[in-house]
Amino acid sequence: MSRPRPPQAARRGRDRRAFMLAPPPGAPRVSRSRPPTTAVVGAGIAGLAAATALAERGVRVTLYEREAFLGGRVAGWPISLSDGTTATMSRGFHAFFRQYYNLRGLLRRTDPGLRRLAGLPDYPLQHSGGLRDSFRNVPRTPPWSALGFVAQSPTFTLRDLARMNPLAALPLLDVRVPDVYEQLDTVSAHDFLHSIRFPEAAHHLAFEVFSRSFFADPRQLSAAEMVLMFHIYFLGSAEGLLFDVPDEPFPQALWNPLGDYLQQHEADIRLSTAVTTVTPTQDGGFVVDATDQQRHDTVVLALDTGGLQSIVSSSPHLADTAWRQRVARLRTAPPFLVSRLWLDQPVAADRPGFLGTSGYGTLDNVSVLDRWEGDASRWATRTGGSVVELHAYALPEHSTREVEQKRLLTQLHTVYPETRTASVVDERHEWRSDCPLFPVAGYAERPTTRTSRPGLVIAGDLVRTDLPVALMERAATSGFMAANALLETWNVHGQTLWTVPRRGRSALLRILAAPGNLRSRRH
Repeated sequence: MSRPRPPQAARRGRDRRAFMLAPPPGAPRVSRSRPPTTAVVGAGIAGLAAATALAERGVRVTLYEREAFLGGRVAGWPISLSDGTTATMSRGFHAFFRQYYNLRGLLRRTDPGLRRLAGLPDYPLQHSGGLRDSFRNVPRTPPWSALGFVAQSPTFTLRDLARMNPLAALPLLDVRVPDVYEQLDTVSAHDFLHSIRFPEAAHHLAFEVFSRSFFADPRQLSAAEMVLMFHIYFLGSAEGLLFDVPDEPFPQALWNPLGDYLQQHEADIRLSTAVTTVTPTQDGGFVVDATDQQRHDTVVLALDTGGLQSIVSSSPHLADTAWRQRVARLRTAPPFLVSRLWLDQPVAADRPGFLGTSGYGTLDNVSVLDRWEGDASRWATRTGGSVVELHAYALPEHSTREVEQKRLLTQLHTVYPETRTASVVDERHEWRSDCPLFPVAGYAERPTTRTSRPGLVIAGDLVRTDLPVALMERAATSGFMAANALLETWNVHGQTLWTVPRRGRSALLRILAAPGNLRSRRH
């Protein structure tokens, strides 16, 4: 059987300053006479990226996933609605920004033109006080992107701008990794914005929306992570501030085709198979204990925080004590709630596909899925209704699911008053608490891709990459990095990676933001 050839470099988009990270030179494939074997534990974005890069180069990959479907936290699964129709449920909306070079490169394996992604024309940010920001007409190239946003935003007045502390804001002008963590990891995102004297309304709209995409309260989130997000989207990249979304549910648009692609490369995909322990062997390999025990030459652990901690605690001989202790100290973000409602009436025609919200209690955003997703659109067309999804991030630890579900519905009625007269035909609620937390002063504790045990690597958005990536892109990038680390030991050429520029774009602004100059201005 002929197999598609793997792309050696993901397309970088429109930004000519995007940074390319080339792997060491090597052979195109592993030895055909005795190909090494790798267990990839976890079939989320990170595990799928690692499995893809390895299988493409001839490694015998076994992909273990405890759920019955691929995709991890971006998965979807079939459900039956009360009206007798079928639908696909998920853990909620995800934005595929155009800066996500490595994730998009992974998706291009089965969709070279990314035709299964549709661009949203805008994603407004709305405050309960009446202020509303938009990204529709913001320029894509820095610094005009940030300046254009400020010029068009009602949340920035001349008085607000005059009150801001420009010296405190200088770190925003030249973001580098890992330097940004050395500068700001000991400060919370909330305190950093306070030091800048950022306008309160803009604080809620422009920055809190981004910080809460980490499923964390800004008071708990490292300022370095928020400033890195500012670099990725506002001042570091020329890809713009808009994003794409899959035009069908995640399984159909993304993961089922990628699963077929992996099987074309002879990967063994084992769904509904939970790995309990990983035991090193005397010959340098590993025994993976799932429904059976199977030996592999190498292992990629691509798990969420709880899953990684569970396997490590159950595998006492896996890596050294210091590494195991670092894994044990990892934390998860507060719980979040996703409520999806099938309504018997449509929302107003001018409602956007995605709306970020602030000041509406626990409601963080509203998605009207039938604006772009085929599954929801077909249901809405057939019934005359609409499919609406509500998100509440970083809920207080004492929150209860039933109370928060009612609150979200009440808040929807405030944001979109026409929904007050709609009946809920069906509803699904996902209450989760499994996203990684990036706390203040936590960067040094985060594990990197490589471990103290040869042949054992880890991947996921919890991993420290020392690259300007975040969220889904960090997961994809770390998966490819894990694969590259193993391929390098076999002298095989790995996956080329791309990131947004790894420093500020303006030489003048970089000089102003230099640590020495910053210190001199403070004194």
